[in-house]
Amino acid sequence: MEARTGTVLVVDGDGAARGLAVDALERAGYRVRSFDNGAEALAAAVEEPPALVLLELQLPDVTGYELCRQLREAHGDGLPVFLMSGERTQSIDRVAGLMIGADDFIVKPFELDELVARVRRFVERRAGRRGNGHVGVAGVTPRELEVLTLLADGHDQEQIAAELSISPKTVATHIQHMLVKFDAHSRAQLVALAYKNGLFNGG
Repeated sequence: MEARTGTVLVVDGDGAARGLAVDALERAGYRVRSFDNGAEALAAAVEEPPALVLLELQLPDVTGYELCRQLREAHGDGLPVFLMSGERTQSIDRVAGLMIGADDFIVKPFELDELVARVRRFVERRAGRRGNGHVGVAGVTPRELEVLTLLADGHDQEQIAAELSISPKTVATHIQHMLVKFDAHSRAQLVALAYKNGLFNGG
């Protein structure tokens, strides 16, 4: 399994929580490298590009938001990044994480089985996407299609909200759901995959 899935990085200054995540992922068959600070994790990601990064928002040397941004700059949109926190769990914290490019936000304390399931979904779908180059679009709702169409036309989140008479937060939720459905890691990639899959022309 190691060769197929690659390495998962777990970055958390809380040794107990970090250990739980590492143990659960290793039992599931993943190779895991763990760090208690952002600098070492970033260096490790440069040394060996990971399959997924799981990182705590509050690290001793950098915020999880900033580390997520740095990982995105270094590795692009293809690297799955999960944020996690036991303190910063308000909606604004989760939305902020998703807006800067995180793929998921996990609230501590987390269920170990759920953590492994989320990691497996992203790692295996990423591997499958590399293998066949095609992304399914089943399950896109009419409202999501409206949001996606406006996004493709160049509207920002506030403009989409005004156009559809919904809140910007609701727009963000629709976009996040579609990012997961398309296995996309940015809004630009989401729009590109929608065109590729013929979503705007009846294909």
